[in-house]
Amino acid sequence: MRDDAPLEGEVVDRHATPDETSATTPPPDTTMAMVNYALYLASFVVGFTSLIGVIIAYVYRGKGPAWLDEHYRYQIRTFWIGLLYGSVATLLTLILIGFPMLLALAVWFIVRCVKGFKGLQEKRAPSNVDSWLL
Repeated sequence: MRDDAPLEGEVVDRHATPDETSATTPPPDTTMAMVNYALYLASFVVGFTSLIGVIIAYVYRGKGPAWLDEHYRYQIRTFWIGLLYGSVATLLTLILIGFPMLLALAVWFIVRCVKGFKGLQEKRAPSNVDSWLL
């Protein structure tokens, strides 16, 4: 008789323990989140790529661990807040104050993308996801 065989009447849990589960599950795929940040940065050259990025973020949101979902949320917020800031700055170009605001928006956008890239490399959520600033 085998040593690991259950005794008569013994209840056997055939589910994997958390240690066994973590050893067999692959690490989450961060490729699409990285692609999104690259699409956002590419929007400085080709304007519509950020729109593709936000669509991808909406599609992939909720399909990974919590820290990765926070990246998709961060990307969605970056798109919509950037669109709002860009619209206001564009309107204000009529009185010339919009030009420095557009420059500040570009810096804000780049900083948020770099923070996101860094967070993905460290496998953690970006800091201040709910912030309207950095």
